[in-house]
Amino acid sequence: MRIIVLSGGSGKRLWPLSNEIRSKLFLKLLPTEDGHRESMIQRACRQLNQAGLLSQTTIVTNRSQVEIIKNQVGEGIPILAEPFKRGTFISIGLAASYFYSKEHDHPDEAICVIPADLFVDAEFYNVLSRLPQILAQSGSELALIGTIPNRPSSQYGYIVPQENGKKDYYNVSKFAEKPDEELAASLISDHAFWNCGTFAFSLSFILSRLQDRGLPNQYEELLDRYELFPVTSFDEEVAEKTSHSIVVPYDKTWRDLGDWRVLSNYLGGHVIGRGQITNDARDTHLINELTYPIHVIGLSNVIVAASPDGILVADKDRSNEIKSILHDSQIPMFEEKRWGNIRVLDHSKTDIETLTKKVEMLAGKNTSYHSHQKRKEIWTILSGTGVFILEGVQYSVQTGDVLQIPNGAKHAVKAISPLEYIEIQIGNELMEEDKSRLTTTWEDTLISCKIVDEFDTFKK
Repeated sequence: MRIIVLSGGSGKRLWPLSNEIRSKLFLKLLPTEDGHRESMIQRACRQLNQAGLLSQTTIVTNRSQVEIIKNQVGEGIPILAEPFKRGTFISIGLAASYFYSKEHDHPDEAICVIPADLFVDAEFYNVLSRLPQILAQSGSELALIGTIPNRPSSQYGYIVPQENGKKDYYNVSKFAEKPDEELAASLISDHAFWNCGTFAFSLSFILSRLQDRGLPNQYEELLDRYELFPVTSFDEEVAEKTSHSIVVPYDKTWRDLGDWRVLSNYLGGHVIGRGQITNDARDTHLINELTYPIHVIGLSNVIVAASPDGILVADKDRSNEIKSILHDSQIPMFEEKRWGNIRVLDHSKTDIETLTKKVEMLAGKNTSYHSHQKRKEIWTILSGTGVFILEGVQYSVQTGDVLQIPNGAKHAVKAISPLEYIEIQIGNELMEEDKSRLTTTWEDTLISCKIVDEFDTFKK
């Protein structure tokens, strides 16, 4: 069995903590038993590991989120990066083409797909592990997991079974995608399930669906044509068009923590970060990532969230309206990388564009060896020690050093101890896409630069 974890999101519903890079999946807000906090994707990977399923797992995400995934769950889980966002059908097809053409999996291999933002208990993964067997026993093409609704809701899709009765699965009669509450109540009276966004099918099944739509089943060819594909979901392209599918009921904990109104119930407290809420405020939550305190006085049913991206003060029942206010042009002010994090301090556009960032690197971690064609950079080391490579020449760096990186110069840095520096980018057009990566690991960088020993004679 292969498990595909779909990771994505536009980062709007939980703004300002979430953004285009750090979507809701990566917010470390959920309390753990040891007193720390974890993100949704960390929770899902931890539960997969506890269920003995992590070794069979591959994550599919947009390329902009690869770094933060590695930062949060490590580099032991295979990650497939989409060059463009094209919806769940194409992203699942990308993984299937990889298993088929790169891993040479058998066409009968069972594939299970889950979203990374699942909030479920351990029993869910026991049901997930049984899906391939239930799929084979039923003789159906597609199996889904459905949870029993506790109220009519327009936030979820519904799966209507063909018949009632207590058994392992039901044949699917029809799907309803986020109906209004009146129709949702009618569907529930017909014993409909909420759609958990979890699917199981054979590798040959999804490959045939790609073929039906004129799409290649070779991984490299699919990647090369990715930009040309329409944005479409697996539900509308596959699930709703499959004549023989089943739904497996799941009656334990399942939640969609997709907005502040729901998520605030799972924070394990009313205040995270610096600040206070007065005792007369009811059902109000404060999440503050800033260094200065925020005090909330006498406001009930309110979410107050603050980050470098902005500050939100909203009635919880209307917090979703933030999606219609935000503009896609705003650059993320905070990013997590596999080696640490970046915080934007200033962004200025006059006759020339400048971007000032504070970079924090973890000890032992390194950036890629890369170059930029449209900007130069100036780094000022604030604290820590590291090894810096510029155009194949190696230097030691420490507190107070200033590094000049010209346009087009290949460079990389490795933190020996925790390393902090201010990075100033200067250019006519500053874009994240202006990056040519030569190597990723430090070992490959040393080999590329023909450096025998990184701790050999440093040049100052």
